[in-house]
Amino acid sequence: MRPNIPSREKPNPAHRYLSDGGRRTRVVATIGPASDSPAVLSAMQEAGMDVARLPLAHGSIDEAVARLRRVREAAPDVGVLVDLPGPKIRTTPFPEGGVTLTPGSEVLICPQGLAPNSNEDKIGVSVPELVESLQEGDRIALGDGGVSMVAERRDGYSMVSRVLSGGKVQGRPGVTAPASRLALKTPTPEDIERLEVLLGEGIESVAVSFVRTAADLETVKAMVGGNVLVCAKMETPEAVGDMDNILRVADTVMVARGDLGVRVPFEEVPHIQKALIRSCIAWGRPVITATQMLESMVSSPVPTRAEVTDVANAVFDGTSAVMLSGESAIGVDPVNAVATMARIARRADLDFDSYQWGRNLPAQHFAAEGAAGAKITAAIGAAAWRASVEEKASVIIACTNTGATARAIARYRPACPIVAATPFSFTARQLTTSWGIDTVLVPEAKSTDEAVDSGVETARSAGYVKPGDVVVVLAGSLHDPAAPVTDTLRLVRIY
Repeated sequence: MRPNIPSREKPNPAHRYLSDGGRRTRVVATIGPASDSPAVLSAMQEAGMDVARLPLAHGSIDEAVARLRRVREAAPDVGVLVDLPGPKIRTTPFPEGGVTLTPGSEVLICPQGLAPNSNEDKIGVSVPELVESLQEGDRIALGDGGVSMVAERRDGYSMVSRVLSGGKVQGRPGVTAPASRLALKTPTPEDIERLEVLLGEGIESVAVSFVRTAADLETVKAMVGGNVLVCAKMETPEAVGDMDNILRVADTVMVARGDLGVRVPFEEVPHIQKALIRSCIAWGRPVITATQMLESMVSSPVPTRAEVTDVANAVFDGTSAVMLSGESAIGVDPVNAVATMARIARRADLDFDSYQWGRNLPAQHFAAEGAAGAKITAAIGAAAWRASVEEKASVIIACTNTGATARAIARYRPACPIVAATPFSFTARQLTTSWGIDTVLVPEAKSTDEAVDSGVETARSAGYVKPGDVVVVLAGSLHDPAAPVTDTLRLVRIY
């Protein structure tokens, strides 16, 4: 039995979480004011939302708990990714409706005590030390970098800056300055306090913002134990430089292109995205591609053709999931944004070259370095992929308590469906981030034979297989739930 996992639902052997017209790439949708109501959340699940992202950068922890509970009630089959804000520096609030900053105009950058509200003449910053550390010539960017300024001269505790690229700013956008000006640590004490509360709500995943090194994840990993997945948001150049060490520790990864694109030259972002996705797949880590994917749908009912191509290219890169941010949090039609994203991903999946991915993967380094159990899992996964190709298997069934067995085979991006058979609804929701995994709930097994038999029978009852089909079955070791190992591979012909 998997320890310390809340599971209120009774096993339903015929339940499928992710049977969305054959779509393999998952959709993560950010929840915000536009998508807060139960009716909209339920419609978003129907439209293709697999994971609900709950950002904690805005609002109180009580509001976050209430939002989480609404998601659980209205969209019970989706996974939940809680996003810790980390040490992000923000402006003080701009007036409702926002303001427009004009190129060439002067703006005073102030500590928040001198500018509790921002406007076109004066912008307050939530961390006064940043304002104090600014030097003449420093570039300052707001939000995703569309609005930028250069520091020109000091005026008391403030810095007079000139707008380089203008535009509309609203709410409390993030503030980015040269990294050397202020070293901030993640997670923050506020992150820890919020996480302690939300762990009591049975969350499946938590994202850590502004990760710089693998050590930044250790505090969160120690807090959540082995049950909750920890997602490393890759949005700093330091994190990109420490990629392999971070992937040794992280359970999942987010390519957070917005903040990353402000901190590195923007022409480097596509190359970093591809490198991160390749590395995540080699390590067997689910990877989410995020930020501005359908940005125009914040205010438009249709995306631009460039945005459609961006989403499709992320699918061709091999990403596990694509993410909506403002499109679903504050956009005009969150349900339409989800449906659009799901439709683009589904079409791109049809042209995804599964065979080449699986064939090339063994040539890449495995996540098995130094861990005997991981080496066994990697070897069994490689054999399972080859067997699924050579025997033209109808489905790969992964019998799993923790989800590790299913994630191990998903890294091969096989052409045939992957069905995770698990006794835990908690595990099923965690797997909603993983590429290509459908989930069925089964009774808890007392032996590997029982797990295999139950998985095959449940997959047949759910319509995944028919008489004459060949099925590849994987199972994890039942001996040590704290260190799961995939050590069983069987080929089963259905009669």
